[in-house]
Amino acid sequence: MAILDSLVIFLVSLLLGTVGIYAGVRLVADRDVGYGNAALTALLGAVAWGIVSFFVGFIPVLGALLALVVWIGVINWRYPGGWITAAGIGFVAWLVVFVVVYVLATLGLITPDALGVPGI
Repeated sequence: MAILDSLVIFLVSLLLGTVGIYAGVRLVADRDVGYGNAALTALLGAVAWGIVSFFVGFIPVLGALLALVVWIGVINWRYPGGWITAAGIGFVAWLVVFVVVYVLATLGLITPDALGVPGI
């Protein structure tokens, strides 16, 4: 059952991350890149965040900051506009996911630790 639970959490997280990044790209970069690109970006960003967190996440403040920079770097790599645009996309993605997770947790549908974007 733990494998099924992990799979559901992964899928919900990927879905939330996809929606957040899609909204960020639409609002900040004013582009329609499709949900497939947003999903791939969410997946690659989560993998990059996880790898960096594994190796340096134990370092207070610096570990989380490096993971965040790498996550924004993935967004920067995937979408045009530079680092400022990528940071804006990341912020909008975080905000969208935060609101969705808050609403779903308030309704009792998920726990607040279901992640779609790092740091929620």
